[in-house]
Amino acid sequence: MNNNFNSTGRRTRAPQNGNFRRTQSKSNQKESTLDPRNFIKKALPKEEKRYVSERKISDLPVHESIIQNLLKKGYNTPTEIQDKTIEALLEGRDLMGIAQTGTGKTGAFLVPIVQHLMNHKPAFQVLIVAPTRELALQIQDEFSTISAGLNLYSECFIGGTSVNKDRQLLRQPSHVIIGTVGRLMDLANQKALYFEDFSALVLDEFDRLLDMGFSHEIQKMVKAMTHRKQTMLFSATEEKSQKVLIQSILNNPIEVRVSTGNASADHVDQDIIEVKPNENKMDLLINMLKEESFEKVIVFAETKRWVSKVCKELNRAGIKADEIHGNKSQNYRVQALDKFKCNTIQVLVATDVAARGIDVSNISHVINYQRPKNLDSYIHRVGRTGRAGKSGKAYTFIN
Repeated sequence: MNNNFNSTGRRTRAPQNGNFRRTQSKSNQKESTLDPRNFIKKALPKEEKRYVSERKISDLPVHESIIQNLLKKGYNTPTEIQDKTIEALLEGRDLMGIAQTGTGKTGAFLVPIVQHLMNHKPAFQVLIVAPTRELALQIQDEFSTISAGLNLYSECFIGGTSVNKDRQLLRQPSHVIIGTVGRLMDLANQKALYFEDFSALVLDEFDRLLDMGFSHEIQKMVKAMTHRKQTMLFSATEEKSQKVLIQSILNNPIEVRVSTGNASADHVDQDIIEVKPNENKMDLLINMLKEESFEKVIVFAETKRWVSKVCKELNRAGIKADEIHGNKSQNYRVQALDKFKCNTIQVLVATDVAARGIDVSNISHVINYQRPKNLDSYIHRVGRTGRAGKSGKAYTFIN
């Protein structure tokens, strides 16, 4: 680090850089009212919070083929959320699981699902609903590896792809259907998908699915699942305002809370970067990203317009960056993520669409170019770094 930052990452003096004299644009976006103190937190030593299971992956009460697939993925012991939910899910219980990002929630529900589906013909048994395309695709990939060699079939239906192709795929039954709310409802309205076929439902990142944008559709979907026998809800956060709706969806559930549902990642150093009235925020960002330690960075902005603006400025400054947001095609988003995963680019600039389900290893930093609207968004943003017990850093610009 140069002398622009102290040991905690907080900026101590403005950088002097004559190459960037741009005037910062005023945004019509309503300023976040979150207290800046929410963005300051020292990472806890890993050994203080590390969960160590008393059993290994090979001890899990599932078929040997599943165990071998998990071992091939490099998993040796179950994570806490996996360890504390597997028996209940294998028994067919409804469950609500709260655990921070990067703690293995996807595996927690997929392993019992694969176990239940073994030796069954495909008949649209399980419906998994995700809030974003990226998370749906991640779940699809995870299912494929956990169920490898077991003759289990899944399909993933998301926005930005061909609806006609999806309709054709649904003519052949699968064991598992994974998708985003909008596309699943479109297929149901076209009589290509029937929710009553499914006996199990998973709502991944249920807090996002049950917010103002998706609540009505989720309730309609749940009501149509007349043969539903098991429901699983997983997320890193939970909203008290959703409690009544959650209770209406679950039947005598087991609740497992690995985290409180309102705390940001323990392994992430979090701090603020104060932008003075006479300073240019873009200049500060560029100088940060030129530091060697900023190897693999996600920069979050609040709107699609700001994401594109920040990405353009970074590339102009010689920093390799790409962007993902709702206006980008699915192929573009996949390609941008692949470049980020393969270190072809240093920076991925994104709206909150990337804050859920982007499973990219070794992200060194998360930078909030603009403050998130609420604490849930902040938690999920910060959760992109410091995953799987590794350390990370997060900075939030404060005007």
